[in-house]
Amino acid sequence: MDYLATNLAKLQARIEETCKKVNRSPKEVTILAASKYANDDAIDRLFELGITTFGENRIQDARTRIERFPQIEWHFIGSLQTNKVKYCQEFNLIHSLDRYRLAQALNEQGQKWDKVFNVLMQINISGEDTKHGIEPEAALDFAGQVQKEFPNLKLCGLMTMAPYGQPEDSRPIFKSLRCLRDEIAKELAIPLDVLSMGMSNDFEVAIEEGATIIRVGSALFSKEG
Repeated sequence: MDYLATNLAKLQARIEETCKKVNRSPKEVTILAASKYANDDAIDRLFELGITTFGENRIQDARTRIERFPQIEWHFIGSLQTNKVKYCQEFNLIHSLDRYRLAQALNEQGQKWDKVFNVLMQINISGEDTKHGIEPEAALDFAGQVQKEFPNLKLCGLMTMAPYGQPEDSRPIFKSLRCLRDEIAKELAIPLDVLSMGMSNDFEVAIEEGATIIRVGSALFSKEG
């Protein structure tokens, strides 16, 4: 498991260097370990090394791992079906609120549990048909609906996924998400502190554009380093 410690040290060094370039503190950036393809031993080792935030894409895998690792802060980072919200009680943050019906379902479940779900609106900045997310032009209205109609949802910020490619190609997407966040926060007079954007191939650009959570998989878990 030494490769995990090496990978983490390299990742942290890159984060620190990037933050230094844009006058940010590394403490402003949360490393979310995207553990979809990781085994339990790797998760256990990264937790020992100080990574406390992990994200799962599939509800069934998440349920098993939440039971196995209750000490970890778990986020849901995949597409969420409305019939699976009944399994979401233990998530600290849901990154993929992307439609009105899902907001309804989460709110109804939250009322049953007397729980307020922390959520991020997923925005399809790139406009790709293969990507889930709210269209940027509809984001302000949707955020207003969430704020007004669903008391068991707390809108914490925005999330997006950039197309895989050269890191610099992601910059306009990340910048657009930050600007959209600023616009919504101003119009609705609510704090939207979280920007979940950037993965293993482009997290440095995301940090430069304001990311507060980077979702990192291969940069942490790959044995190739």
